[in-house]
Amino acid sequence: MSKTTTLKPRLNEKTYALAANRVYVFDIEKGVNKHTVARAVENQFEVKVVAVNTLNTKGKAKRIISINGKRSVNAEGRRNGIRKAYVTLAEGQSLPFFNAIEEEDQKEQAVQQKVDKAADKKAAKETKGRLGLRRKKDDKKTEETK
Repeated sequence: MSKTTTLKPRLNEKTYALAANRVYVFDIEKGVNKHTVARAVENQFEVKVVAVNTLNTKGKAKRIISINGKRSVNAEGRRNGIRKAYVTLAEGQSLPFFNAIEEEDQKEQAVQQKVDKAADKKAAKETKGRLGLRRKKDDKKTEETK
């Protein structure tokens, strides 16, 4: 086993939802145990680890069928398995993996608010202009009748 542990964070929708509860998911090597993962996370990100759960997933079975002329060859195999570590951090601590996504969401919300505000302003201006035209027409009609 190597002295350095490589931590590859899993970045998908499920892990994004788990990050709200201070649980982060990493892909780790097969021979690494929970204590090594906890030390690696604490050293690399300078946070306090409360718990580590590990999970081994089997690789998906694959079948390759190739037909060459009259011959057919069936080869069965497997994809590589994955070992995951679910790391729970102490209260008030987090990792910076999803900060870019959250910043992007905040920017989108700010832009949407500006667009909504401009649309409301334009709508108010149009309704005010229409009322002004009606009043002018009504004034003309009253002058003609006099």
